[in-house]
Amino acid sequence: MPSISKKLKSLGVKIGAENLTSQKKSPSSQHKTSADLEKLLDGKELNTPYGDIFLVENIYEHPYKHGSEMLAGTVPLDGLANWVGEERINDLELDSFAFIDTETTGLSGGAGTYAFLIGVGRFINQDFHLTQLVMRDPIEEPAQLFTLENLLAPCDAVVTFNGKSFDLPLLKTRYITHRWPVPFTDYPHFDLLHLARGLWRDRLASRTLGNLEVQIIGTARTDDDIPGWAIPQLYFDYLDTGDASLLKGVIYHNAMDIISLAALFNRMARLLSNPFEEEIKHVADIIALGKLFERLGDHVKARRLYGYGLEHDEINADNFPESALLDGLTRLALIYKRDNNYPAAVPLWEQAARHNHLPSYVELAKYYEHKEKNYSTASDWTQAAIKALMESSNRGLSGSILKSRYMPELEHRMARLQSRLVKYRDAPD
Repeated sequence: MPSISKKLKSLGVKIGAENLTSQKKSPSSQHKTSADLEKLLDGKELNTPYGDIFLVENIYEHPYKHGSEMLAGTVPLDGLANWVGEERINDLELDSFAFIDTETTGLSGGAGTYAFLIGVGRFINQDFHLTQLVMRDPIEEPAQLFTLENLLAPCDAVVTFNGKSFDLPLLKTRYITHRWPVPFTDYPHFDLLHLARGLWRDRLASRTLGNLEVQIIGTARTDDDIPGWAIPQLYFDYLDTGDASLLKGVIYHNAMDIISLAALFNRMARLLSNPFEEEIKHVADIIALGKLFERLGDHVKARRLYGYGLEHDEINADNFPESALLDGLTRLALIYKRDNNYPAAVPLWEQAARHNHLPSYVELAKYYEHKEKNYSTASDWTQAAIKALMESSNRGLSGSILKSRYMPELEHRMARLQSRLVKYRDAPD
């Protein structure tokens, strides 16, 4: 039977650190590295049919609180199932989810990129079990992938943060390289980055997991953390020197990513399942949640959330982002318009118009012309829109773009209204 080394070479995999611009360590150096890792990281070496792999295991016992979020407990999944379009998720238990994050030898992915550290978190009997697979040398990759497959075997779904674009395609490539079946091919996949963008884009300039930890979960990392961009070089340095202390911050970084991923998953699950039972402090977050439900086709929840946001204390105190207010006003007005409920829509457009919202001027002009047949009031709103458009066009490129978009329609509407006003004025009594 061919050795692991020969098998790897036949697959085109470079042995040791040869393909990672690092120097090969001697057996005594490798033994020292393993001992140092066990001492520094409180881990252990696991023997597999495909060689050895180093494991770091930690259990966060229930009730464990990460910032403001309690891990485990009862987490409703119906909202997330609706968002991801996977009804079968409603039948899953929390224990069925695997929370995955990788640390790699490069940030661009590709066939030459290794996942030298794979972290997997799972809920087991309410406790959160975190297992990290540390590849001390690229020759250990078969053992790493074999162990990952065993960890994922009891699971039915995967949760990541940007894993759709990076982590899972990279792991898929590594399995294909070894001509092994990909163990997570049919798993429903929750990539929380995409949901985070939808929920907090309007309020948070950065939706990185590190910033969401602070802003949403209410926790911060210790000085042990290191920036993600520095991780590949630290691994190269570790391969060159055998200094296990270089990986300590990487292990911490990966662990925090996965724990925060689980906490964020719980927070999002509750928001999407019971938005009115959650304490949401910011108007922008309420309106963003309304937009998400509107995109999902749930106009009942969207209407309630827009209304809730527009009555929020933050707006009453004039301490709010204007864009969130206008979003709430105009989107709620549009829902009422679709329901032909103009008495509810018109006051919302009027409130938005007081903030010089041009599309609301246009909606009011349309309403008074076509619904009320009040051509004088329709003309007033059209003139107001033209004036606002001219003023905005003098303030830069965005105003010029609005002018080119709206002005032809407004001028045409104004001419039509003037013609009708003349007709009605000259008509005999």
